[in-house]
Amino acid sequence: MAAKQVDLFYVEAGGGHRAAATALKAVLDKQGWDWRVRTVNLTQVLTPTDPFKKLTGLGTEDIYNLLLKKGWTYGMEYPMKVMHAVISLLHGRGVRLLTEYWKAEPPGMAVSMIPHFNRVIPEALRAVSPNAPLVTILTDFADIPPHVWIERESQYIVCGTDKAVEQATSLGHDRDHVFRVSGMILRPAFYEIRPVDRAKERIKLGLEPDVPTALVLFGGEGANVMVDIAHSLRESGLKLQLILMYGRNEKLGAKLAGIGQSKMRVHMQGFTSDVPYFMQLADFMIGKPGPGSITEALAMKMPVIVDRNDWTMPQERYNAEWVLEQGVGLVVKDFRQIADAVRELLKPGELDKYRARAAAIENQAVFEIAGILKRLLP
Repeated sequence: MAAKQVDLFYVEAGGGHRAAATALKAVLDKQGWDWRVRTVNLTQVLTPTDPFKKLTGLGTEDIYNLLLKKGWTYGMEYPMKVMHAVISLLHGRGVRLLTEYWKAEPPGMAVSMIPHFNRVIPEALRAVSPNAPLVTILTDFADIPPHVWIERESQYIVCGTDKAVEQATSLGHDRDHVFRVSGMILRPAFYEIRPVDRAKERIKLGLEPDVPTALVLFGGEGANVMVDIAHSLRESGLKLQLILMYGRNEKLGAKLAGIGQSKMRVHMQGFTSDVPYFMQLADFMIGKPGPGSITEALAMKMPVIVDRNDWTMPQERYNAEWVLEQGVGLVVKDFRQIADAVRELLKPGELDKYRARAAAIENQAVFEIAGILKRLLP
């Protein structure tokens, strides 16, 4: 009997969807089930429908990632409405392209780990594999309706928060088709971490062994606001040291290098796949309210300080609210307030309280999801 094909859909916009799909595939591949799991970039399948590619030579993913890199994210809910209108206009062609893609190898199950296209995927799936289950896994803490994550199509929904569950059931999905897991998908590496001697490893990086340490992390490309954060904290008079992760952004790294260490110890770190190592050496994280970075920080028992304002991506705004609801960090309107937030976090006993609440969150979502998929495709 041929192996059952399971397609995990992702897009490259932002990187978090691909990371989640890759992590889930790694776990599924280890189960020994008679499945053939593949990750599929839906944007590549639907490239002929991308009007921006034809007009500018840059695809929708490329433009989105450029906006993130430049920090041009003010009022992004309005471009999102335009994108939804374009997707709706090209819906029929998108369904035909995905149907054609699947004709040679119809899947036994389709798993969407992306927003915006969760009407295209089920319609194409019904055409080629009408009995195959469709599962939508939210890789955001909550939906931002309408037509982002949760559609009224017949499907199973996997949610990492109570708010997302409420959104799914309020749209009419049967509670038996809505699964609550314990968080967002984490890379398996975060479950395989060996303890390190923090004091010894900090010294290796040129840091003090026992000074409160902040990890400043804004994704793989960093963000220019890191310069302002570093300057503010250096001038704050706080007893603090920093690990500044600027990723692939060498220009940003050069700017940060000019900060110097006269008032505060700083370790500069370019792109690395060993983010868990540096998280082990820090006491808390400063960054944007992305679902991936928040989830990774909490897995390492680190509270977070994030911002929330008109520049925050719409899908990330609830994440900041969730941080406050869970008591695992602080939220600032903008990072000009960062010194005050850090000062609050470092009051006697406060950091320990936040770290304890972060440590109390047990996230086994990627393994729970594997079990759910196995029940749906025995």
